[in-house]
Amino acid sequence: MPYRARVLSAEGTEIGSAESLLGDEESDIFHGIVVKRVHNSTLVEIAAAEITTITTAAVHTSVPQSQVALLPAYRPEHWSHIQWGGLFRRHPSWKEE
Repeated sequence: MPYRARVLSAEGTEIGSAESLLGDEESDIFHGIVVKRVHNSTLVEIAAAEITTITTAAVHTSVPQSQVALLPAYRPEHWSHIQWGGLFRRHPSWKEE
């Protein structure tokens, strides 16, 4: 998935841009993506279960346009950055440095 790829609702309307992947690198699990919303630039999370297709041009979701405003806010405290720029779930025993 290209950085800042367009993210589309179920109807094909642009929700925003993909800012990062969410996942667990050790377990090789994809949890979803962080999206910068097109209308107000807030960051929200879209779960992997709601992503139907990822191409080099766009991320297609099953999120209805009527539900876009209800997407959960991105919670940086729940994710850890890794060197290549992705975001991966924090392990409860990790200590902040």
